[in-house]
Amino acid sequence: MTGRVDAVCVSGADLLPLPGRRPDRSGISKRPVAGRIAVGTLGLDGDVQVNRKYHGGEGQAVYAYAQEDADLWIAELGRELPPGMFGENLRTTELDLTGALLGERWRVGTTLLEVTAPRIPCATLARFWDEPQLVKRFTARGASGAYLRVLETGEVAADDEVTVVARPDHEVTIGLAFRAFTTQKYRITELEPALPHLPDKDRAKVAGKIARRIAPIL
Repeated sequence: MTGRVDAVCVSGADLLPLPGRRPDRSGISKRPVAGRIAVGTLGLDGDVQVNRKYHGGEGQAVYAYAQEDADLWIAELGRELPPGMFGENLRTTELDLTGALLGERWRVGTTLLEVTAPRIPCATLARFWDEPQLVKRFTARGASGAYLRVLETGEVAADDEVTVVARPDHEVTIGLAFRAFTTQKYRITELEPALPHLPDKDRAKVAGKIARRIAPIL
């Protein structure tokens, strides 16, 4: 299975101000950059994640969003959504990100990336787009994009091929995980086979929820 990187995006110093809130700025506003960009264990060179409680870290080092999903939003909202508008680092084509398995591995440029989790929409994205109902609409659609862990550092660039080089032996997709985290929380036990692949900061929390769901009634 292969796809392509349409654009590589970073926030650089262009942080979105959030007056009256803490944190008072955000790295969600990203722009495409030219050339080959270095990718370390915590993300792309020049990128910034301000609120590390919800974004960034080793399990959310890179965020990918599909052009095919962006096109649905473009048609629905009647506006342009160029690469970076979802806060993504990689705008991809020819990859079903909602159907990606947690733990599947991608060779992109000279990096090796691992799918870890869906992106849960937040008020910052709604404010960035100036769409007050965006969190509700984003959740209803369920096309969340995918967070990625960096297993092998290297470089990426626009037009790089994305090759899925390994898929784990379970059926926990980004789409399933998104529903289990949002509108179908009763499905949280279905995430158990993918626990090792979740971001570190989420793994214990999800494991605890699963344990409470399956604990016997005494």
